[in-house]
Amino acid sequence: MLTSQSTESGAVMAHGVQEPLPEPTGSPASAAAGARTLEELAALLRDLRRRHARSRRDSTLTYRELALRTGWSQTAIAEYFTARTLPPTDRFDALLKVLSATPAEQRALATARDRIEEAARKARRRKAGPVAIPPPPRTVPPRPVPRQLPAPPGTFTGRARELADLDAALDVAPQTPGAPGICTVSGMGGIGKTWLALHWAHAGQDRFPDGQLYADLRGFDPSGRPAEPAAVLHGFLDALGVEPAAIPVGQQAATALFRSLTAGRRMLLVLDNARDTAQVAPLLPGGAACRVLVTGRRRLTGLVAAHGARPVALDVLPGEEAAGLLARHLGRTRLEREPAAAAALLGCCAGLPLALGIVAACAATHPDLSLRALAAELAGNPLDALDAGEPQADLRAVLSWSSRALSPGAARALALLGIAPGPDIAPAAAAALLGLPDPAARALLRELDHAHLVRRDAAGRYRMHDLLRLHAAEQARDRHTPAERDAALRRAIGHYTDTACAGARVLAPHDPAPLPGGYEPGSPPFPLPDAAAAMDWFDAEHTNLLAAQQAAAGHGWDAQVCRLARALDPYHRRRGHLADAAAAWQLAVTAAGRLGDPAPRAQAHQMLGDAHAQLGGTADALRHLAQALELAELTSDTAGQGEIHHSLGGAWERHGDDRRALEHARRALAVFQALGDTYRQARALNAVGWLRTRLGDHTAARADCTAALALLLQHPADHRQLGESSTLDSLGHIAHRLGEYDTALGHYRRALAICRAQGHSHLEADVLHRTAETHLARRSPAEARTAWEQARALYTAQHRTADADRVRELLAGLGGPVS
Repeated sequence: MLTSQSTESGAVMAHGVQEPLPEPTGSPASAAAGARTLEELAALLRDLRRRHARSRRDSTLTYRELALRTGWSQTAIAEYFTARTLPPTDRFDALLKVLSATPAEQRALATARDRIEEAARKARRRKAGPVAIPPPPRTVPPRPVPRQLPAPPGTFTGRARELADLDAALDVAPQTPGAPGICTVSGMGGIGKTWLALHWAHAGQDRFPDGQLYADLRGFDPSGRPAEPAAVLHGFLDALGVEPAAIPVGQQAATALFRSLTAGRRMLLVLDNARDTAQVAPLLPGGAACRVLVTGRRRLTGLVAAHGARPVALDVLPGEEAAGLLARHLGRTRLEREPAAAAALLGCCAGLPLALGIVAACAATHPDLSLRALAAELAGNPLDALDAGEPQADLRAVLSWSSRALSPGAARALALLGIAPGPDIAPAAAAALLGLPDPAARALLRELDHAHLVRRDAAGRYRMHDLLRLHAAEQARDRHTPAERDAALRRAIGHYTDTACAGARVLAPHDPAPLPGGYEPGSPPFPLPDAAAAMDWFDAEHTNLLAAQQAAAGHGWDAQVCRLARALDPYHRRRGHLADAAAAWQLAVTAAGRLGDPAPRAQAHQMLGDAHAQLGGTADALRHLAQALELAELTSDTAGQGEIHHSLGGAWERHGDDRRALEHARRALAVFQALGDTYRQARALNAVGWLRTRLGDHTAARADCTAALALLLQHPADHRQLGESSTLDSLGHIAHRLGEYDTALGHYRRALAICRAQGHSHLEADVLHRTAETHLARRSPAEARTAWEQARALYTAQHRTADADRVRELLAGLGGPVS
């Protein structure tokens, strides 16, 4: 990225500040009352200087700017702000006005200045003895004040929270008495660690009047040779005025001399691009007045544990800050001319400052190139496009420097994680992917996390930046054979599938279709002891399961595609993920067609038809269900035919033909009665009763649903729950149609309790809707509003737009606000 060159030694040149600086503690007027020393007065001047910057939303006034405004020398101004000289009265008053002090603050600070001057005068009189001829002055060479900071980043923007974290970390006293205050800034390559450190250091130069030292430790340099601490110490001692012949040869002696020279001095050390704690420890200064800012791609936990360092982890830029950084490079006018292309560029860069800088450099050096063309190039192969022709401006190269520093096992893990299905991964799935025991896989994940190559979230799952993931996938292709990659992917998909099948057996214990066991050795399922654990696991892994099915389809692993569709179905039904269910079964229909076995084809067509029906696509539903019935009859699958007739009943109901729906529901009931399957008899009886009440035969409907409930009660409570909630919902609706509103509400309450206990939010939304209708019929509009608002929230979350809109209209009819 581009940086501006500083022309003023020691000046604060942080032109990129976009956020307010941290608030000083207390007001200058109140603080002035307690000021007794020159250092305290200078601190108040610095507070005013920072407040002035906040008021104009800009960087603090540099010494040059203050010199231009006052006509004084920069040296004099520096001495006023660093407590070396007490400003004369007239200059002090003028300085307060330049810094926009209020009249009250001017009076309080002037009083403090006079008090400090009088105290100094009295101290001189007490020390004065008989007048004597002073000895001739001895010339003492001044102590060097090093100013080694590189130029500040000219396009720095945002990072207000991280800057505040640095202030908080480095302004407080060190945790270890007598030791320097240390802060580490860590993050992945290209995340902007050096920019943050230099921006903060330049903005706070006046805090360190004794100088600033800087060293690039080259921890992740393309040469692969980190800087030796002894060589860095030699440079620091030279900057502090030690004659070359007096610099110790041994590292320990050089460290001791460095600590002696820095003890008691207010200095800042910026140690950039550190490799590890061992490289940094010999470079730590002496005394609590120094502060050390260390950047590195690793977390440097040794500095935290052994030296009391305070860590600041750097993440990607939020959307607004990323857009602001791109705008500072290219100008808002150019971005506003092509807003869609600008949004695409920001999406490809995913908040990574280096990527944004490379994009900006390409756009700036090719002013005739449209942002649309640049976005198209990024969409093709981002890593190829994010190469500006130099090692430091080639994202692929920068990322590779991190992977080179890994152990062989961690490098293999990083590459294979790049091809894992889904956006994140749990340790159990990573162990399957890598073909390792769980403890060994976790150790490698920790190494990658310490190197900021993966990020662990609060739930213990690991995620990789999108661009880093592309780089890792390239590493997998370059370093591993197709057979090795396929084996790893089979293990991961096998783990997901086997665990999903185990979860499906917990959620749908009455499903007669067997869910076969393991698919690939080395992919043991995650234990799911009960329905709650199964739902939690499906919630966490849902996106990955869909990605695993897509990956299996892409590799032609058809049996796995069908198993995943079946295993996901109970979860999709409970959560109301109807579109995801349809997509999963569509893949299964295609895969089952290649298997040559009519049984999985029949089930895939039936379940796809069922999903289409619930989504409102009844024509497609009836077509797939007809194909399913034909296949089931071909194989004499009686139970399958009963299931298909049950689905046909639901499809014809949604198609608007309740009588034809009732025919299929009765045929399903006859099949399950012949098979002696009491659970499915109950479900079919409930369907018959539901359709009868829709046709106006409420008495017969109640008898059917009551009989269904009696059959369900013959089963264990944990196995009958969902069927029981559906039947109670039907009985509540029948009672409502008969005008028995209190009875209806009693059935609905029991149904809701079961739905919520089982996580069946799809049915819960429908029961809430019917509960609201009953409350309204009882002339209880407040209770109706509460139930409809809850139903609408669930419909919206489940993307059931038509249902959500219908409830919104009903709420509007009640009067009052509708969110």
